[in-house]
Amino acid sequence: MSAWQPTEDEERVAEFREAVLAHYWAHGRDLPWRRTDDPYAILVSEVMLQQTQVARVVGKYEESLRAFPTVDALASAPLGDVLKVWSGLGYNRRAKALHEAAKAIVARHGGRVPSSYQELRALPGVGHATAAQVLAFAFGVAVPYLETNIRAALIHWFFPEADSVPDSALMPLVEATLDADDPRTWYYALMDYGAALKRAVPNPSRRSAHHGRQAPFVGSAREARGAALRVLAERDAASGAEIARASGIGVERIREALVALEREGLVAREGTRWRLPR
Repeated sequence: MSAWQPTEDEERVAEFREAVLAHYWAHGRDLPWRRTDDPYAILVSEVMLQQTQVARVVGKYEESLRAFPTVDALASAPLGDVLKVWSGLGYNRRAKALHEAAKAIVARHGGRVPSSYQELRALPGVGHATAAQVLAFAFGVAVPYLETNIRAALIHWFFPEADSVPDSALMPLVEATLDADDPRTWYYALMDYGAALKRAVPNPSRRSAHHGRQAPFVGSAREARGAALRVLAERDAASGAEIARASGIGVERIREALVALEREGLVAREGTRWRLPR
């Protein structure tokens, strides 16, 4: 038996499904993107949730939909305005990708978020998991996918003694447990169950072969990039030295961050001053 052979049989799968759904009906999270099946709102939420905790996303999701209530509104907005709303959420490349996805949806799909996997995957910033989530939550289409809370639930139940469990061993279980008739409810329940397990027991996701610890934020390039963008979100323009003073981060780190952000199209330079794209 391999190190990651699951303890799987029909009875175990049935017990798992029963436990997941029982937890959901008793403790399911009430999140704003779960109150809609609007494909655009679902797309916004899922891009924001990439690599970011739910608690940090809720406010920004609601703020974003107030600022850009439709695909057309987002597509026609200046990137700088999008970045201002996104400010503080981190991983700002996602904001640019979502903006570009909105423009692609308007140009290619008449302003309607596509309902096919291939067309969703062709959008900027949309990988397999995000496409599967939009299909499940907006269109009721069941596509197997993995994310951190799903990994936690499956590893805890089916691999109780194994370490370094690969996703290739988990995907058959995603398929075996998936509710093809109601993937929306099932995936919400499964993610909530996995999130609860992480609080109740040592995080099962750490026994995934794909688990990686994030590098410290303080002192990182991410910290300097985020600080520069937050300062520019509050000003029309600023010099590198002004951004450094306002952020409390050394001027050399800020200048390096600004050069990198400029390469990615997230800031623009005017002489010795910097601004968000117009």
